[in-house]
Amino acid sequence: MWEEKSYAVYIMTNWRRGVLYTGVTSNLAGRVLQHREGVIKGFTQKYRCKRLVWFEVHSDIGEAILREKKIKRWRRQWKFDLIEAANPNWLDRWDLVNGSVAGPRLV
Repeated sequence: MWEEKSYAVYIMTNWRRGVLYTGVTSNLAGRVLQHREGVIKGFTQKYRCKRLVWFEVHSDIGEAILREKKIKRWRRQWKFDLIEAANPNWLDRWDLVNGSVAGPRLV
């Protein structure tokens, strides 16, 4: 059975309005788990960015990469506004991507 590939642009943080990391992946659940477990050396490990606070899914990798690059160039406040429009309390969205909450699992 053929499945349409999806790509996610996401933002991780260490706490509300803390350090922000923007990334893109074809496996959101797997990538967030890597961040949460601290197995990826670099920025997210150093600053303990383990909370997924925002993501959006794209069907085209080119679109997803362009969106990631655009968001990375944004001012910090614009990123806060983006997150708070969808997640005003800065809740960890891990349950939405790992299947712990009712709804579609995003892999």
